[in-house]
Amino acid sequence: MSNEVKISRRLFSVGAVSLSALTLAGCVRPPARRPVAQILPAGSPYASQYAPNSENARRVAMMYGPVPDEQFPVPAVNLQHISPAFYRARVQYQTNEPVGAIIVNTKTFYTYLVEENGMAMRYGVGLGRAGFAWSGRATMTWKRKWPKWTPPANMIKRQPELEIYSAANGGMAPGLDNPLGARALYIFKNGRDTLYRLHGTGDAWSIGRAVSSGCVRFLNQDIIDLYDRVKDGAPILVV
Repeated sequence: MSNEVKISRRLFSVGAVSLSALTLAGCVRPPARRPVAQILPAGSPYASQYAPNSENARRVAMMYGPVPDEQFPVPAVNLQHISPAFYRARVQYQTNEPVGAIIVNTKTFYTYLVEENGMAMRYGVGLGRAGFAWSGRATMTWKRKWPKWTPPANMIKRQPELEIYSAANGGMAPGLDNPLGARALYIFKNGRDTLYRLHGTGDAWSIGRAVSSGCVRFLNQDIIDLYDRVKDGAPILVV
């Protein structure tokens, strides 16, 4: 992957206020909908690879099982609602980015954490409007467990019922229903908060899809895994 990825001039020509409104407005959960179960067609490589009682099936069940020792116990992922293509995996990955860098590919719905020896930890992600709106290089400046969420003023104008979660009212308390999920990674550009987030979700159906809202959403189990691996100050590249 080339280091010469260019940041969209159009995006960075807008002021900080409009950028804030765009990106923070995206980090919300879309209206509830009934997910469609993932059906593995006959002959699919996944049909045999993740056959019931196989070693891979047991490994995945452990990887996406319940996480009871969290501040808010995380339930198991309903694996019917996510394609096996988006399960967390260590993969071969050639890049010029340094070890420890995060790379978000908005075309493939994958996020990579670069490891040594041409390898990377790969996570399936879902992307909303804000997830597609930002591209370029920045820094993962800080991260939080079970973060609060605060809707921006323009969203509160459209949805007055969100006033109770305004900054003046202290934001939305952490928890499984919080749009940022179990963890959030905060992305800064030139020392300024882009309001772009990598965060958790319990909506397994949204992984690998473009959804109505959100920045870059991971299964809660995956964002916990990434949180534990990534270092403050890690470079991030969104392409």
